Amino acid sequence: MEIKIGTQLELEPTYTERVERFRCKVVEQKDNIIYIDYPTNVATKKTAFLIDGSEFRATFRTEDKQSFAFNTEVIGRKSGNIPMIMLHCPKPEEFIKIQRREYVRVETPVDVALQYKDYKYQLVTTDISAGGLAVNLKGAVAFNDGEEVKLTIVLPYANGDVKYVITDATVVRIFEKDNKTMATIQLTDTDDIDQQHIVRFCFERQLVNRRKELNPFNV
Repeated sequence: MEIKIGTQLELEPTYTERVERFRCKVVEQKDNIIYIDYPTNVATKKTAFLIDGSEFRATFRTEDKQSFAFNTEVIGRKSGNIPMIMLHCPKPEEFIKIQRREYVRVETPVDVALQYKDYKYQLVTTDISAGGLAVNLKGAVAFNDGEEVKLTIVLPYANGDVKYVITDATVVRIFEKDNKTMATIQLTDTDDIDQQHIVRFCFERQLVNRRKELNPFNV
């Protein structure tokens, strides 16, 4: 699969507090470089001038309406009939298919501090998405299904940055699985920025998992 000329890309900056989206079109492609026209800020409708080295999460749709995403970086500019920006493009097998109907859930351990009334617990997730998570419970807990709790979720990114998402949440269900007590928790107070932090974290972990699948013997 390749990104065809004329494909519309949507770019979201990574590792930033601001939630921004830019739209552009693929003008040329050569080897691992995509050439795009100057993008437009979705909110302001103004032309954006992207700085070399800026990192983005790019998404696009194929002709059969499937959506994919990949990480990219601005690597330069090219003059021609229209000015173009050069983006790095990974191999097609590294593209991540996006399930639009719901938040992508990734199986990965993440440290979570949970507070219920005066009780505090240090937990670890088994999976996480921008809509909720599942955690292993160590021993008895004071909360039950349907209880309101407060979470602090620690998100370590690949570049060394760490984000803390603090949010209200609801305990959906406490259950037993494989001789372990687990709880599924729904996030109820995340804003756009918090959700973007979690989505980007999940996307990074998806890329890591994909690379492990492609190169199982590569340490």
